[in-house]
This record gives sequence, structure tokens and C-alpha cells, in this order.
Amino acid sequence: MALELRQQLKLAQKLVMTPQLRLAIKLLQMNRLELSDALQAEIEQNPGLEEDFNTLEPQENQQSLSSTTEQVGEQREQDYTEQVRAEDSFPETNWEDYANTFDANVSFSRETPPADAPSQFDFISEKPGLLAYLQWQLAHSELDPDEREIALFIAGNLNRYGFLECSLEDVMEATQCDHDSAEYILEVIQDLDPPGIAARDVSESLSLQLERMGMENSLSAEIVKNHLNLMQTRNYKEICHATGRKRAEVVKAIDFITTELTPFPGLSYSTEATNYIVPDVYIRKIDGEFVVHLNEEDIPNLRLSSQLQELLHSEDGMEKKSKNYIKEKLKDASWFIKSLHQRQRTIFKVMESILKFQREFFEHGATRLKPLILRDVAEDIEMHESTISRVTSNKYVHTPLGIYELKYFFSTAIPRKGEDSLAAESIRERIRKMIQDEDPHKPLSDNAVSLKLAENNIEIARRTVAKYREQMKILPVKHRRQPR
Repeated sequence: MALELRQQLKLAQKLVMTPQLRLAIKLLQMNRLELSDALQAEIEQNPGLEEDFNTLEPQENQQSLSSTTEQVGEQREQDYTEQVRAEDSFPETNWEDYANTFDANVSFSRETPPADAPSQFDFISEKPGLLAYLQWQLAHSELDPDEREIALFIAGNLNRYGFLECSLEDVMEATQCDHDSAEYILEVIQDLDPPGIAARDVSESLSLQLERMGMENSLSAEIVKNHLNLMQTRNYKEICHATGRKRAEVVKAIDFITTELTPFPGLSYSTEATNYIVPDVYIRKIDGEFVVHLNEEDIPNLRLSSQLQELLHSEDGMEKKSKNYIKEKLKDASWFIKSLHQRQRTIFKVMESILKFQREFFEHGATRLKPLILRDVAEDIEMHESTISRVTSNKYVHTPLGIYELKYFFSTAIPRKGEDSLAAESIRERIRKMIQDEDPHKPLSDNAVSLKLAENNIEIARRTVAKYREQMKILPVKHRRQPR
């Protein structure tokens, strides 16, 4: 059989990702903070897009972001196939400007760089934390190699609060040292900054800080060591009775503890980034009915630039290149506004559908959460499952019960004989409540929790209870038991 090249016509249907569709998908999967940044960047880069400051009420401006309906009629935008501008909001970095100047060819006769010029340290990928700070201090200490190994092991087992998470026996086993060496190196670590580091609990941390101040024999030290639980409950009368001091002295000592000491010395060196949550949608109960309301605070009302529109329709002799540039920017701005309207409408529809399916949750709490999958919402509002997935990712809703991610309302089903299925999250909430209400001296084991759930026609295995308990970061029964 001979091989040959041949031309052939073929018809096929396929989805083409137009620039407008890419823009709509990009905006749809943004969370509230990312959307605010994208709006500001687009306003700065596109002269065809501007804020409308003349509208007092967002609902009155049909071209504003607050509107969930597009304009219809003669001014309705036609479909364009021109590519939407998609420049990166961050300019390309010129690395030569930030080259290392500490080389052999450095000349002090060069012009002094401006004070606000970025340095090489602005590009460090990782911020130094507590461990790096302790290692820097240990590098200047007079420790032999074996002692340094013990010190690094202890420093590496400090949590974000600065507390030691392992015992001296663990240190001895890991570093093959004796008890005296482990205890000595621990004291060396506790002498480092910040004061109170490497303590086993809050009481020891506060005591170390008082010792650093020379107040180890003060009333504050006695309260921290022996009466910390009474101080937490503000039981001044019992503290006065136990210490034999007057109320004024006790109040003064407690005020010193709360103002001058820190219970968690390691937090100031924590490198964990704070992630702020801004809800995309609100659910409020008004006159017995739940109302869905989009969060549009700090989002400007957008419209097409009136100046560019007037300039485009003017009769003066404008160059064709300039006119095409204005048309392109106005089209980009129009598609951006339409994509924002589509994003808002989609989130609103998805939240209304979730409210319809999970109404009992908003009425009675997490124990009434029903099984729900993306397909249920997609079929209800006649959209694709991928669209629902994008809408519910990194989006949050503020409800009378608290703030929840939209993904929270989707859960697998746990079947029950003769009754409706329950959501897995509902089972986890029941387990959490059982453990909260248990006797601390006789806590419930995983098997006991499984038997209690079976009494309510919820049959799940003991290992499933253990899995749910670990997901909720609840300790096992042996660690929850308190002595009498």
C-alpha cells in the first residue's frame, strides 16, 4: 500500500475560546479581593473605562457593576471578534537595574541611587522566621558540635507560638544525649531572644519572661506559676485568699502580666501570611425570608469613557490609526463591563440555588445540611458543572450563622435506612457536638461515638469516625481524658 498526501474537507463542531470568553472565565473564578485588584488595574490601563461618580445609588446606573441586567435596545453592544487587550498588570522587570553592585568593579564615584530604589533583599523569596533568628543567635554561642546539634533539634521543634512540642526524652532519643545535656541546651535556648522562647506552656513562658526582668520572686511570678487558671477567670477573691495579698496588689500584678508580657513569644516572628476573607455575597433574614444580596462595597460603578466616545464621533480630521485605537479601547471596556455583569448574575443565581437546596441549614444549623453536588445546582440554573465549580471556588458567603465558603454547602451523601440521606459535614458536626458535651473525665471513644450515631439511624464505622475526628483536628480519647 503506497503512502501519499491528500487534501480533504471536513466539517466539525467545537468550542472556540474567544478572547471575550477567556475574560469572562478569568473574572468568574476570581475571589472578591482579586476582583477589586483587577478592576483597579483595568481602570488604570484602559482609557476607555472610567468610574461613574454621578450616580448616587448603584441600582440607578444600568452601566454600573451593581446592575445585574445588561442594557437592551439600540445601545446593546454587538458581538466583536477583535482580540481583547490582556496585558499583564506588572511591567517586565529590568534585572540590570537590580544587579549585584558588590563586585570587584564597584566604584564609589557612581551616582548614589535614590532612597526608594529596591535593593537585592527585596527579592528574597522567603522571609526569615523564628528558626532563622534562633540559628543566627546560636551561631555566636560557644557550643561544641554535639551541643549545637541538640540546640538545632530543639529549635526545629518549636511551634509558631514558640513552645517546645517535644519532651526531653524525645530530644535524648533523637540526639543520643543524656538528660543533663538536653536540659542544659534547653536552658541555653531559653536564654535567647525573644524572652519566654522554648517554654512548654504559657505558665513557663511567662515565668521565663519575669526571670529575665529579675522578678522571679514577685507576686506576678507567683500568680503565673500557681494561679494562672484563676487569673484567666478574673477570680481576684480566690487569688487574694491563696496569696494572702490585698486586692489592689493582686490587680496591679495581673495588670503587669497582661500589659508587659506576651503569652506567645514566637508569634512576632511568624512567617505565616494572613489571608483576609471578604464575602462575595450576603444572606440576610428579613421578615422571616432569606434574601440574597451581592457584596458590591468598594467596587466602583463603571461606564464607557464619555470623552473618548465624543472624540470618536467628532467630525475633525482624526487619523485612522488613532480612531482604530479608540474603538479598540472602547470595545475592550465594553466587554469588561459585560463580563462583570455576567459574573455577578452567575454568583447570584448559584447562591439562590444553594439557598433553595440548603434552606434547612440556614434555619437550624450545620446538622441539617443536606447532600448536594455540583450537578444538582447546574441542572437547577441550567449551567455547566464547570461554571458552578468556578463560581464556588474561593468565594465566601456571609450568613446569620457565620462566613462559609460556597464549597462548604456541597457534601457527599451518607445513606440512612428508611430516612433521608445526611451530608458528611452534618455527620462531622454531630460528632463535634458529642465530643464537646462529653464528660472530660470519661471521654467518648471512636467506637462509642459510632454506637451513639447508630442509635439515630446513622451507621458509620469506627474508622470513619476516626477519619472525621482527625479532619476536625480533635485529639483521640487518651489525650482528651482529664484526671479527677
